[in-house]
Amino acid sequence: MKVVLDAVGKGRREHALPATSAVFECGVATLVAAETEQRPTVLGLIASGRMRPDTGGVTLDGKTDASGLRRRVALVDAPEVSEPEPNVTLAGVAAEELMFAGRRSDPVAVRRWLDEHGLGDEASVPVSNVDPAGRVRALCELAVLRKGVEAIVLVSPDRHGGEPAAWWSIASDFAARGYAVLVIAGQASQGVARSSLGERDETPRALGRPRVRRLTAPTNGGRV
Repeated sequence: MKVVLDAVGKGRREHALPATSAVFECGVATLVAAETEQRPTVLGLIASGRMRPDTGGVTLDGKTDASGLRRRVALVDAPEVSEPEPNVTLAGVAAEELMFAGRRSDPVAVRRWLDEHGLGDEASVPVSNVDPAGRVRALCELAVLRKGVEAIVLVSPDRHGGEPAAWWSIASDFAARGYAVLVIAGQASQGVARSSLGERDETPRALGRPRVRRLTAPTNGGRV
């Protein structure tokens, strides 16, 4: 699958989303920079078909198909939208997501799933206190369990701290598994993908190769 965001924008105030273009497709991890508290979530909602942009458009495999986007794109950890409640344990989050995915969600099944993904030691830890890389991996792994999911839109993983290279490595791993991955993070995170590319051309040359896209600056002089 291939999703194209063509100059999508939302709202007209200072903190609204300015015209933004990006592409994410199967086998590629794409990083887009978006600053301020609201913009990453707004962009994630638009990219996953859950919000209609005021300007520009989004296509899925060359067609406008918001319902198809919602079915095939998982919106992961978007603040105030799809992020788990901070005080819920990682085991609690896993149980809920396993249930939604139609899997066994009893304590034994949850513990087995966490152990299989190297997260058993953090089962009883509130998700807000889970190691940042462990949180990202757990939420992405749980998201792709849902039937029909082919893409991940991961929102603001940098807000949890930790090393940016860790969550970028996870995004690249999912791309290598064939998923389309869009990561929306702060401008400072651009250096992560640039380092992965060795300052070369932005066009990916191999499965899972990161692609970097910058947020298009607004024409009214507002800050990105």
